[in-house]
Amino acid sequence: MIWNEAKECMSRDEIEALQSARLVKQVNRVYHNVEYYRKKMQAAGLEPGDIKGIEDLDKLPYTTYQDLRDTYPFGLAAAPRSELVRVHASSGTTGKPKIAVYTRRDIDIWAECVARCLSMAGITKDDIIQVGYGYGLFTGGLGAHYGAEYLGAMVLPMSTGNTQKLIDMMIDCDVTSIACTPSYLLHVAEDLEKAGLIDKIKLKSAICGAEPWTDEMRDQMEARLHIKAYDIYGLTEMMGPGVACDCEYHKGLHIWEDHFLPEIIDPATQKQLPKGSDGELVITNLTKEGMPLIRYRTKDLTSIEYDTCECGRTMARIQRFRGRSDDMLIIRGVNVFPSQIETVLISNGYPANYLIIVDRQKNTDSIEVQVEMTNEMFSDDLNTIHAREKKLVDALKSMLGIRANVHLVAPKTIERSEGKAKRVIDKRNLYQN
Repeated sequence: MIWNEAKECMSRDEIEALQSARLVKQVNRVYHNVEYYRKKMQAAGLEPGDIKGIEDLDKLPYTTYQDLRDTYPFGLAAAPRSELVRVHASSGTTGKPKIAVYTRRDIDIWAECVARCLSMAGITKDDIIQVGYGYGLFTGGLGAHYGAEYLGAMVLPMSTGNTQKLIDMMIDCDVTSIACTPSYLLHVAEDLEKAGLIDKIKLKSAICGAEPWTDEMRDQMEARLHIKAYDIYGLTEMMGPGVACDCEYHKGLHIWEDHFLPEIIDPATQKQLPKGSDGELVITNLTKEGMPLIRYRTKDLTSIEYDTCECGRTMARIQRFRGRSDDMLIIRGVNVFPSQIETVLISNGYPANYLIIVDRQKNTDSIEVQVEMTNEMFSDDLNTIHAREKKLVDALKSMLGIRANVHLVAPKTIERSEGKAKRVIDKRNLYQN
């Protein structure tokens, strides 16, 4: 490989020593180059010399989405404009997007991190990888593209918008791997099945990210397409895709700790939690030059395992995300995550095509889950449909602790997305001033 693979198997002492050295350097960088960070540190009574290693991490102030908004667009840049070569932005639909800027070295490190992820998924220079993420300001397309080229694989930059052409190229060019959102891959699988083309593809693996998905969804993708599916994690604020990825054992996402320093905090108290605890993931950039973020609150809820993986890699593993603190629905005082609902649906044989509608009437919250039936399930017999709905109502109540109404709909009723799937409509927001 182009990078030194030994880094992925460093001892815990070696990893933490490297992180400490890089954290000290990064804190100095942002203190002297970013006025916003300098003021935040001074307000906390901190000088760069107070940070001597990762043991002092909890002394540093957090960075939040609001900080990015307050400094939009380039207020957190730590390199001069002449050294910045790329701008990306989040795919958010409300307010100002979250901006990220990169130096040439940042782009090279990003490509290496993505290449590590692809390699962990078994992809080599002999593979042909189809990139089905959006290109442009979204980090997914170019992130996967540069990583695949860094690895030496052949890249088909398909983006989104024309599923039929993607399928044609997948078959004609003997594509062996695809990078896209998991919901879009299931959409592709549906179209392949409908056209009777599953046995025409040469696909071996998929690298899916940009939205949360469950192990049940992975099982469905692997069974329908006869592939291995891998989970890649990233966020625009840190870099893009490639911050972490799972290996063949699927025991968590290996985070590249030589570039990213993870920690878990209690989202309510904002206190750092002991290793192994459940809480909110916070990440610090250790090597980024363009716009390094210190203790960035991701809002992703998870835990971190630090033991050596079965694959032999020693870098920490982010466990399956339970959801996001800002995506969590509070229904009649109960915390509900879309991933919980998805788990119930798939485990009961339904496809991962559903819509959650939350409403409020007479000061009481209600939740309805619209669920697509498969072609085999679809029936004109209302008694059969009602029985299936009741079974799902009971299963969801067992998982969530509250009753959710279930409405089964015909196949292909719920709108498909070629990007991130929209799973929740919260009508309660309409009643807020």
